[in-house]
Amino acid sequence: MRKKALFLAVILLLGSLQAGCSLEKNGSEADTRQEVWAEDLGTGAEEGMQDAAGQTAENQDPAPGWDSVSSEPDTAEQNTEGASLSLIMVGDILLHTPVAKSGLKEDGSYDFHALFEQMQEEISAADLALVNQEVILGGTDLGVSGYPSFNAPFELGDALAEAGFDVVLHATNHALDKGKKGLLNCLQFWEESHPEIEVLGIHETKEDQNEIFFYEQNGIKIAILNYTYGTNGIELPEDMPFAVDLLDRERIRQDLERADREADFVIVCPHWGTEYKLEPSSAQEKWAQFFLENGTDLVLGTHPHVIEPVEWLGDEEGSRMLVYYSLGNFLNWTSGTGEGVADRMVGGMAKITLARNLQGAVEIQDYGIEAVVCHLEEGFGGVTVYPLRDYTQELAAENKICSQDEDFSLQYCRELCRQVWGDYE
Repeated sequence: MRKKALFLAVILLLGSLQAGCSLEKNGSEADTRQEVWAEDLGTGAEEGMQDAAGQTAENQDPAPGWDSVSSEPDTAEQNTEGASLSLIMVGDILLHTPVAKSGLKEDGSYDFHALFEQMQEEISAADLALVNQEVILGGTDLGVSGYPSFNAPFELGDALAEAGFDVVLHATNHALDKGKKGLLNCLQFWEESHPEIEVLGIHETKEDQNEIFFYEQNGIKIAILNYTYGTNGIELPEDMPFAVDLLDRERIRQDLERADREADFVIVCPHWGTEYKLEPSSAQEKWAQFFLENGTDLVLGTHPHVIEPVEWLGDEEGSRMLVYYSLGNFLNWTSGTGEGVADRMVGGMAKITLARNLQGAVEIQDYGIEAVVCHLEEGFGGVTVYPLRDYTQELAAENKICSQDEDFSLQYCRELCRQVWGDYE
């Protein structure tokens, strides 16, 4: 979006606009601040978090309510005839050992169909569906394992494809849990078994890393980029320094410059933040400002394992960017116990519609967040995800997480959504 030539052409065509009026975003100088932002960007393993205080940015609009849709930003009348695109994204897929066992069949193979069964219709209905695949798919040859060094069987990837996901995000702190072999096994699986799915964030070659993913539909072209703050202290392979996309300002600035130039709309999916914190950290806020200043239109964040606010950011140039700081967990069965564990069972599914307005710019026409809850029962097929609107008190009482955090209930999940996203009634 924000292409000067396009706007000038529309201005000449309409003829009724004042000469010299332009919607082009003025280019801003690169951020010269010297803070090492990654230092408080989510260090700490999945079960052992660090404390970090975070405050939301001041120049925000009210976040959308739970399971709501908003028409922000309020701009010119939309022209949606054949020129819209819907996308959804869900948060972290964590294959803790009990989740893996829920898909284990008697013959030793796996079937994870049940994980997504309740959500498949909504996932498949979107034009583009994104998922944060937290753990590497290294296959059973490397041993299926849970926290702290995760590895998933290939059948989890089959279930993601069957559920209707189109883009799988692999730039996470667990990308190198099984080293170079795990990463290469994962890439080979996706290429051979599901070439129709786009895999972002991990690479086999430098040439692949240099590519930016563009998706085009109904005349709308979007770019999607994926980065992580780190890999839990595991060094990148010496012969593959390009293996995982990291949050590096210079690299990202170059990527965003190209993406903003070639696409109508730019999405960044950062793996960032501090685990188990319901508010964004100061580092998330700094990175969000950096993304805004470099042409990003939408941020879809993961890693904290709990939900965080949704807000609009803007700058003096008139640019605006929507930020989902954290979508929380989509799937998990943590071994943690005590206060706050219940928070990890609630996630959010971002729902966005893009459309081209009468001035020719692609913008967010509608957006919302739908609450989901991970339901846990023992046995094959016992783990699945429900829309919170369909979850019942009976199901909540049967959720095995109750034995790990007595606070968990249907009402607790609803109140958590109100606390983070605002009133939804």
